[in-house]
Amino acid sequence: MNIKIMKSLFTMPLLMIGLVFFLNSCSNAKKKPTDESNTENVDEKIAENIKEVKYPSDVIPFFEKWKILLGDGTKSKELINYENKDFFYLQNDGKTNWVVYKTPNSGITSKTSSNTRTELHQKEYWKTETGGKLTGTLKVMHVSTSGDPRVAASYSVVVGQIHSNDGHKNEPLKICYKKFPGQEKGSVYWNYEINTEGDNSNRWDFSTAVWGYDMSVVGPDATTNPEEPADGIALGEEFSYEVNVFEGIMYLTFTSEGHPTKTFTKNLLASDFAKPSDIPQQTRDLFFPIGQKGTEKPNAYKGELNYFKQGAYNQTNGKDPKKNIVWCAGAEIYNGDISKQYENGSYTEVWFKDATVGAAVNPNK
Repeated sequence: MNIKIMKSLFTMPLLMIGLVFFLNSCSNAKKKPTDESNTENVDEKIAENIKEVKYPSDVIPFFEKWKILLGDGTKSKELINYENKDFFYLQNDGKTNWVVYKTPNSGITSKTSSNTRTELHQKEYWKTETGGKLTGTLKVMHVSTSGDPRVAASYSVVVGQIHSNDGHKNEPLKICYKKFPGQEKGSVYWNYEINTEGDNSNRWDFSTAVWGYDMSVVGPDATTNPEEPADGIALGEEFSYEVNVFEGIMYLTFTSEGHPTKTFTKNLLASDFAKPSDIPQQTRDLFFPIGQKGTEKPNAYKGELNYFKQGAYNQTNGKDPKKNIVWCAGAEIYNGDISKQYENGSYTEVWFKDATVGAAVNPNK
């Protein structure tokens, strides 16, 4: 036989075997980095650990302790897996899930108020002497762009409250944010409403600044704002509050990155305003002109049942400032049309990413 033919016959099987090994090696090499069975296992484990976030109750796990009133008068006592796309819903800013509270300048209000709210109402009541604790981390995204700068309540929203359920049913605490139109920074302040001795038509609020101004800083006329606060909080800027009422004493703590932490203490069992001579100058300037000159019960809120509130309680309404220069904001309300109010800046919107409610804590431990 020809030697060349014999070499060829001998070489071909070897080449075939080599080719099979080569192809098999390539196939294995491709499989190793992307082993389908391993990938499936990893994906399953990730899926198990990720909870689908759809409702506010998926973000802040305390909604079984609350009921809610929305800006159109809708109420709900069950807030687990609950939302309303116009007033109370979930929003992601690209990094964080937030609970949104939104309400117009004009809607259906509660029986005791002229102002609309999308606000939580604590189900469990507590006595002043026992107390309770509320926290919140939030950012105010919008306040009304219409109103009267002379009116103390204009352009403001209440983001946390203590409300009494007895007697005059007044409010020992309202935590507020306010920003005048055209300005970058607004103010955070808290108000104490006296538990009035006698006729409650003489009640008034005393306001304390946290960052920026207190409530009493207003414009000199219907078209002029006061100067922008240098140490204020901008829309969209996070801040946190802690309200701890322990054995009748209210302890407040406010924090925000880039701002000094502020703390306050207020006795809810013994009044600071029981005599006419106790009435502060702020009250004389702001409330005396509208005839509200009352004093407080000597024991303040002692013995009364209270509850917390949290959300967006819009303080800007459409009432004529001539009726009450403190509370009647004269804002645009588009005849109560909520969609038009939302389209034209006549609303407030507050986002919370964290909050707790529960028993009081001894601040000295």
